[in-house]
Amino acid sequence: MNQQNQSVKTSRIKKITFIFMSIWSTIFGACAQSQYTNVDVDGFEQAIKNDSAQILDVRTHEEFAESHIKGAIQVDVFSPNFLADAESKLQKERPVAVYCRSGRRSATAAKQLSAKGYQVINLEGGIMAWIAKRKETVR
Repeated sequence: MNQQNQSVKTSRIKKITFIFMSIWSTIFGACAQSQYTNVDVDGFEQAIKNDSAQILDVRTHEEFAESHIKGAIQVDVFSPNFLADAESKLQKERPVAVYCRSGRRSATAAKQLSAKGYQVINLEGGIMAWIAKRKETVR
């Protein structure tokens, strides 16, 4: 291989490496900005004990009316104004303990809220796990 071909090949490798690193840092940066903690029922109960964390139920109004964890604030994660509604009801200085029915919607909410700077705790298994452990709910 002559020197010119080697130089072109090296230049291409550098460009590809630069692009790859740019993409990687974008992805990694986005992940780092949206970190939250998943906890089981016992961990969630500890987090909300003595009003130490704000409780956020991200299910629908109908689901919330059927049964929810005492003291929870309700904001539907699928509402087009979810973040604005949640931020108007939450204090950024206090942790947010978030839950839904099974843990999927609350994981979505946790990502969004943690990306906005909230310290978020997500209940694995949602209110179904909470009820299975015979923890208190209210209507």
